[in-house]
Amino acid sequence: MRLRLGDRTFDLATRALVMGILNRTPDSFYDKGATFSLDALLARADQLVTEGADILDVGGVKAGPGPDVTEAEELDRVVPAIEALHRRIDVPLSADTWRASVARAAFAAGAVVGNDISGFADPDYLPAAAGAGAAVVATHIRIGPRIPDPEPHYDDVVASVRAFLEERATQALAAGVSADRIVLDAGLDLGKTASQSLELLRASGVLAGLGYPLLLSASNKPFLGVALDLDIDHRLDASLAATAIGITLGCRVVRAHDVVGTRRVRDTLSAVLEAA
Repeated sequence: MRLRLGDRTFDLATRALVMGILNRTPDSFYDKGATFSLDALLARADQLVTEGADILDVGGVKAGPGPDVTEAEELDRVVPAIEALHRRIDVPLSADTWRASVARAAFAAGAVVGNDISGFADPDYLPAAAGAGAAVVATHIRIGPRIPDPEPHYDDVVASVRAFLEERATQALAAGVSADRIVLDAGLDLGKTASQSLELLRASGVLAGLGYPLLLSASNKPFLGVALDLDIDHRLDASLAATAIGITLGCRVVRAHDVVGTRRVRDTLSAVLEAA
């Protein structure tokens, strides 16, 4: 399995990529706005690259409910950050946005990935990515970003998510995005209960079986807190355990706050996979 990000190609047969998280938001569920200022975000980016991040993912709007963020505000948060990072850091950059206009501007500024948690709800998103030669992340969500969904129901959550992701990959191909630039994400916690998210994590092999790199976004997520009765500041070990399970079952991109720990888990499992 290979993944093309910009002009780089990564062999994911035995080695997952670590995606470092950069939140340019004042209300992130995890860092509470610690990297909202551009200077703080750039300093954190330097740290993540030093720690071994393979990709940096920049977001300007949190996924959960909160105050409205206009298109102009999101552009102002994301695009200058991408421009500055592109000038100073030599790793692929991802724009965590569901707005095609923001993705298009981010691609022009140097991003090579559009990480869309809406499942391409914006009809212009895939054409924008295809036109820029960018990779995309197709994420399952039941309703949409920022919309509360406290009691989601599925007859079969794994089958529903698998069908959704397969259909979104087909959409991306039809729009002109090449197969080696498509990544899938089960969307843990996005319109799922804690037990549903755990079931999807356990079914990572089923989703990876669709033939595209599977992204795992479990870092410090609420489902870990609910399952293990852990506050936000005590989910590190659980996050690393989820990473180990995910990679073992086929996840090949891991979105993480703790790059050092995640990289150690990744490297250990990569050595095991290579030995096999």
